[in-house]
Amino acid sequence: MATGSGLDAQLMVGAEATWGTAVTPDHAYEFNDEGLKLDPTFLEPTGLRAGMKYKRAGRVSVSRKSVSGDITLEHSTKGMGLLWKHCLASSVTTPTTLTAPATEQVHTPGDFRGKGLTVQVGRPEPSTGTVRPFTYAGCKVSQWEFTVSDNGIPQLKVTFDGRSEDTTTALAAAAYPSGAKVFSFANATLSLGGTAATASGKTTVTGNTAVATVVTEVSVQGAAPMATDRFGIGNGGLKAEQLENDTPTITGSLNAEFNKAELYDHFANNDTLPLVLTLTGDPIATSGSNDLLEVILPAVKLKSASPNVGGPDIVSMSTDFEAYSDESNPPIQVRIVSGDATL
Repeated sequence: MATGSGLDAQLMVGAEATWGTAVTPDHAYEFNDEGLKLDPTFLEPTGLRAGMKYKRAGRVSVSRKSVSGDITLEHSTKGMGLLWKHCLASSVTTPTTLTAPATEQVHTPGDFRGKGLTVQVGRPEPSTGTVRPFTYAGCKVSQWEFTVSDNGIPQLKVTFDGRSEDTTTALAAAAYPSGAKVFSFANATLSLGGTAATASGKTTVTGNTAVATVVTEVSVQGAAPMATDRFGIGNGGLKAEQLENDTPTITGSLNAEFNKAELYDHFANNDTLPLVLTLTGDPIATSGSNDLLEVILPAVKLKSASPNVGGPDIVSMSTDFEAYSDESNPPIQVRIVSGDATL
């Protein structure tokens, strides 16, 4: 029964075979909010005309069209591989089978060229109850943020830059992954230090130590600066494919109780150390594997650390970090173990 409210909204995503050419989205996601919008550029008249001091509507045209905005969703145990692939521009096409039905995906940074998503948002219209489809083509992930907070469900925020909006394409039928759950802060672990090594395309860290101090929030962000204004003569107002045009970054932050040896000394000594954030879920049938999301940053530097006394309460410390290349391992690896047979 239609409510005419956000309760009826839906979000669908599909990988484009050709960047900028919309496809029927085939991945449905439970989501918290979205902010995708059409960004037209209006070409305004500036010519002077005797007896006319206001700009005339008949001389105003739209010269460019673009799309921007973000989505926020709770990180599921299934169906997230497609988003991570486009967050990092990874080369993964098919998950690797472990012991059925468990599979593994290992995402590392790659080439954004040619990669595009069609994102469709179904927005309910209050007056009619109809869910109106807005379909955005040529979407690339320009930024993303993964956050794990105390007593919360881990969330992924993805920021898109897209090419076009269409409101005539039919609303795709939403089919959600069977048995999908969400990860929990209670099952997250954070470790620092150790030795990172990559073999057969997979990075592991040995000798790392779980952080003992109380950490209330961990956030990891990625940004891939792109030329998003590639408009030219004869393009019909549509942009050419977004291309990377500056150094990508991976940054993050830790909110924790003050601990000199475990955090502050690494900042003061300019240490470089691996950081591993792991979320573990339920067993995947009888495979012997559990749902898993693992983020490995092999070469992290703590860039700021501020232990301050603000009164009688526990002294806390906010620590910002940045991930670098150590020239041996990928600067970030996102590993997913799930029951997904496909991305």
